[in-house]
Amino acid sequence: MPKPMSVAALRKALQTGALDAAAIAALASDDRAGARQLYAQYQRQQAKLAAERASFTHRLHFEHELWPTYPTIAGIDEVGRGPLAGPVVTCAAVLPPSVDLLLVNDSKQLTPERRLALFSKIMAEAVDVALGIATPAEIDRYNIYHATEIAMARAVQALWQQPDYLLVDAMHVPLTIPQRKLIKGDARSVSIGAASIIAKVCRDRLMDTYDQVYPGYGFTHNAGYGTAEHLAGLRQLGVTPIHRRSFAPVQAALHHEL
Repeated sequence: MPKPMSVAALRKALQTGALDAAAIAALASDDRAGARQLYAQYQRQQAKLAAERASFTHRLHFEHELWPTYPTIAGIDEVGRGPLAGPVVTCAAVLPPSVDLLLVNDSKQLTPERRLALFSKIMAEAVDVALGIATPAEIDRYNIYHATEIAMARAVQALWQQPDYLLVDAMHVPLTIPQRKLIKGDARSVSIGAASIIAKVCRDRLMDTYDQVYPGYGFTHNAGYGTAEHLAGLRQLGVTPIHRRSFAPVQAALHHEL
């Protein structure tokens, strides 16, 4: 009878996914205390993976319903409606039916590190991805809601091929393409969730650049939202070209009321 693997070797194999079905079966019947702990850990990992897979499948049910009729579906989302500075950024993301992005979800529920990791995976798996923006001046001219609609339309129009259908997070895109508005869509549709992650990462990078151009407002930390640091910057340094002049705190700074 071959000598069983050491517990240390089993642990390393489990961590790297190198245990095959026979090794897992052997681990299940191994009486060593360390082996029993490893098998319990393996069972927990499998239960977590099964839950993630089930959740992922549920978040793809809109796409699965639509793909037979609409082969190319774009998920649409926006980032940056609330900030006092910077553009609103939108994304249109088209995923293939073979997509396997278990952890794609609402970008706000993810850590920055997880968003960056998923950003790379989405870009590798996506059929097509495009961004759209509305500038602070356009936000002031049209209001934030309509400017966001314009930016969403720009993202769709920037795709290499016009999609057959749009899944949109809580808004309507002003284009003559069949579409469905989903409340909290970034947590209900993998396509919308993917778009939310791409838009969030890209806008954060843009605000990092603006932090270099306009230091003193904390754009790297607050992404243009009205934090105490940002409001202090408005008081001390005034309004920049990327501020939204129609937003009340910026209007107050223009009138030296902050």
